[in-house]
Amino acid sequence: METKIFKPAEVAAAAAEIKRGNLVAFPTETVYGLGADATNVAAVEKVYAAKGRPSDNPLIVHVADEATVKKYAQPLPAPVQKLMDTFWPGPLTIILPLQEGALAPQVTGGLNTAAFRNPDQPATIELIKEAGVPLVGPSANTSGKPSPTLAEHVYHDLHGKIAGILDAGPTNFGVESTVIDMSTERPAILRPGAVTRAAIEQVIGPVDDQLHHVSQQEVPKAPGMKYTHYSPAADVQIVDPGTDWEAVIAWCQKQAAQIGILATENIIKRYKWPENVVTYSLGTNVKTASHGLFAGLRTFDLDDSFATILVQGFTTTGLGEAYMNRLTKAAGQHHFGGAATD
Repeated sequence: METKIFKPAEVAAAAAEIKRGNLVAFPTETVYGLGADATNVAAVEKVYAAKGRPSDNPLIVHVADEATVKKYAQPLPAPVQKLMDTFWPGPLTIILPLQEGALAPQVTGGLNTAAFRNPDQPATIELIKEAGVPLVGPSANTSGKPSPTLAEHVYHDLHGKIAGILDAGPTNFGVESTVIDMSTERPAILRPGAVTRAAIEQVIGPVDDQLHHVSQQEVPKAPGMKYTHYSPAADVQIVDPGTDWEAVIAWCQKQAAQIGILATENIIKRYKWPENVVTYSLGTNVKTASHGLFAGLRTFDLDDSFATILVQGFTTTGLGEAYMNRLTKAAGQHHFGGAATD
């Protein structure tokens, strides 16, 4: 299958592929998603096949407006409406109880809930409207690999497997949306993201934290809850805040293979790095680091000469919670200078 690249002016052509039951990757403000008609079971099954994704893993349903959500979900209580009014369009995914039989089990992972999102990306909103149906949109990468923040990342993983990619340039945030479960008695954040816990609690009050790891036997309620996720082929290690970078350099000097370093400009410019080290800038703070994390991991993942990737960690406050959630999964809990932790 030829994978076409569609520019924003070619949305109609991209939507035509969706209507034919084919797959088209699309940009959001977070990462690129792999789009298919959420009402077409055969199309949804193609998503799992293209990604190599377990079929019990639910898919986020991307909508162009709130009216579409109301078509599929049970009546929306006031707190849900407040979240939509405050954060949509934007990087917040809301899990809601469904009307009976509203969506196929291939979309929901067999659950009676579904995750809905209204992305803040004009080209994708136009694509959804033109297609006339909501779109499932898991990250447009091979399952388990770092999520794509550029159309080139999508092409690398999925060319020949999907009909097209709607290319609107790089994404803005770089980590996937926050997922909040509003189907339970007390709201719970299942995946941290660009919309922080503090911002949510200002709107609807206290929320629970259910950021637990999901076993292979357990059906996840939201994407990204599996224990191993976002993982490059190389060994990824977290360099925790407060670590002596001179010790990192001394360790690198003893290694025969190339080492990749993902760190902020301040760290990169402060030290003289060994010849076997290649650095990748994460910018100046946790916001820029969140934007560049997946792209940096992919840069080193595309070159099999890198045996190890060392990544700067941040404190788990604000956006740092989302950053460290993704990095911890990429590293499989492996921290520089110590064994893997439980």
